[in-house]
Amino acid sequence: MNASVQSSVTPIEAPLQVESVEQQRWDQSCDVLVVGWGAAGACAAIEAHDQGADVIVADRFLGGGASAKSGGVVYAGGGTVHQQRAGFKDTPEEMFHYLQQEVQGVVSDATLKRFCDTSVDNLRWLETMGTPYTHSVPPGGKTSYPQNGYYLYYSGNELVPAFKGQLPPPPRGHRTVGKGHGGVVLYSHLQAACVKRGIRTLTQSAVRRLVVDAEGAVVGAELWSLPAGSKAARLHAKWGQRAEKLQNVAPGYCNRLRLKLAALEQRYARPVLVRARKGVILTTGGFVFNKELIRQYAPKYRRNFKIGATGCDGSGLRLGQSVGAGTNHLKNVSAWRFINPPQKWPKGIAVNARGERFCNEEVYGAKLGHAICEEQDGKAWLILDKPLRAQSIRQALLGRYWWFQSVPALVMMLLGAKKGKTPAELARKIGMDSAALEASLRAYNQAISEGRKDPQGKSADSCQVLRQGPFYALDISVSSSVLPLGALTLGGLKIDEHNGQVLSEQGQSIPGLYAAGRTAVGIPSNLYVSGLSLADCVFSGRRAGAAAAGTTTANSLQATPEMATA
Repeated sequence: MNASVQSSVTPIEAPLQVESVEQQRWDQSCDVLVVGWGAAGACAAIEAHDQGADVIVADRFLGGGASAKSGGVVYAGGGTVHQQRAGFKDTPEEMFHYLQQEVQGVVSDATLKRFCDTSVDNLRWLETMGTPYTHSVPPGGKTSYPQNGYYLYYSGNELVPAFKGQLPPPPRGHRTVGKGHGGVVLYSHLQAACVKRGIRTLTQSAVRRLVVDAEGAVVGAELWSLPAGSKAARLHAKWGQRAEKLQNVAPGYCNRLRLKLAALEQRYARPVLVRARKGVILTTGGFVFNKELIRQYAPKYRRNFKIGATGCDGSGLRLGQSVGAGTNHLKNVSAWRFINPPQKWPKGIAVNARGERFCNEEVYGAKLGHAICEEQDGKAWLILDKPLRAQSIRQALLGRYWWFQSVPALVMMLLGAKKGKTPAELARKIGMDSAALEASLRAYNQAISEGRKDPQGKSADSCQVLRQGPFYALDISVSSSVLPLGALTLGGLKIDEHNGQVLSEQGQSIPGLYAAGRTAVGIPSNLYVSGLSLADCVFSGRRAGAAAAGTTTANSLQATPEMATA
């Protein structure tokens, strides 16, 4: 293998221009070529096929990507059957008004409304693919991820007072039923649906350049494929799977594996020219595994733990840019600082390096993580007193949480916490302003004692006085080795929101090119809410698939009354 490989990202070249599409020698042809076989790619491929198109789906690895590594949570509402069975009332209008606060205009209100109006139908569509959902709600209110046996939960900020609507807030996080993380279950059903339909696949095949005609329309792509069944392909599969499996525990080792994967591709892959008569759909994910793009667009997140898969190297983004596509919101990154569970932790206060409280502790983890990374230079502490620490330890031991929730919490509280008899002593040990920390605690405690609204807007159920020493500080900074602060990218290619067609920087459609999922600007491109990305993969994937096949996508239509209330 070539030891000179310095980067694990897919090399992207300038587009290949052909003078005569018909006279060009093609290795394979189809109506629609889908690049990337994660959830968005699978949904696009299925929809395009079901609309009558001949489809090929290609993937640098074996499929799955970040979707298969996810928690399998789909954000759905407006009155799903599972919400109804759990006793919750929801409407597309309530869902829309809530998401307006989260989306903050990254997509138009008309697109957001279509997303909400078709949410029930899209979840039902997933179920027809075989993905199972149910209505069991975990006890105790908010959690970052529910235990096995619970599959409908509050996955965003619905319970936070500032986000509440007219109706009692309903849970909208629909976790795919299955043992462990549901992402692999969800993806396996989508992949099986592709196979069942006879959709052709080109795995271990990375697109390195698009093919355009004399007018600049995208008419195909050049893939570099490892020979099927070869030793190189077997090694590539083995190392690729190992890199995904061990990323959370040995990221440095996995980075070295990725360099070996790139070396295999460079030495053994061979070009395959694919004609796409109706369109190419880019669905390769985000760019969190591309150091150069992170340094260029989101330098504040270089230290964050990477959430995603090896294929999230910005290849789809760069392919679009190679033919003049515009981009937007590339600086937007979701940084996840979950402090729930233990469910008692949000009763503490989060303070910055100066000792000042800066955020409502009960908000969704991405909102807290965003505040830490964007506003506090990546540094923050969670302050507990003696009773709250004891209550939290008990919850971590007996709360039947996931090991990845309970073990880090216990390690932090029992081994990693800074301790002081008084707030002033604790501040000195951390190196923060003792007067600032004392003022933060005093304002918090006084509001609770006097029955006033919390200064940061936290609900009364999440408040608890912190007066009894010793006091403890848990490091929830980006640099925490016990509780990594994960991140994934949210921005992408500019698209026409009606059909997913990629737009130039000037807003003109690029013929033959579409994008979906995290390769494109979409519903979650402002700040993340658990399940919103997978839900957008279904929404945007189906939209692009139908449009590329030459039909009107169901997601561009207004939902019928039956769809909204089923």
